[in-house]
Amino acid sequence: MSFEWISRKPQSGTAKLYETKIVLSNGAHTHFDTAYGVMLGLDEKNNRIAVKPVSKDEYHRGIIPEDKRHRITVRSSYARIPTPKFLRNIAPTTALEFSDDFPLSFDAAWDAKKKSLIIDLDSLKEEEK
Repeated sequence: MSFEWISRKPQSGTAKLYETKIVLSNGAHTHFDTAYGVMLGLDEKNNRIAVKPVSKDEYHRGIIPEDKRHRITVRSSYARIPTPKFLRNIAPTTALEFSDDFPLSFDAAWDAKKKSLIIDLDSLKEEEK
């Protein structure tokens, strides 16, 4: 028999993209409880953003170059990643218009193989369109 052990942490949630930050809520933030920072990546072909936690050890040993690390603030009900440059850079590629007044909400799911939260930019919440 082969068992797949299931985590108590939620595997999906919501990511809100503002002009200057990404806010993870509704369970999407739980995999970042011990993160010291994050790395952000864009998959242009599949229209997805990956948010990968960076541990304290990785951060202090310099495994991740400083220009690839982003700050993260984790609270009990959300996590906030200040990312104005990243969002400005991806806006033309994604054809999305980010605003601090009207955030865009997307589905986000944890990918255990990539050890990253994947934000699906094709899943814009209907009330946000």
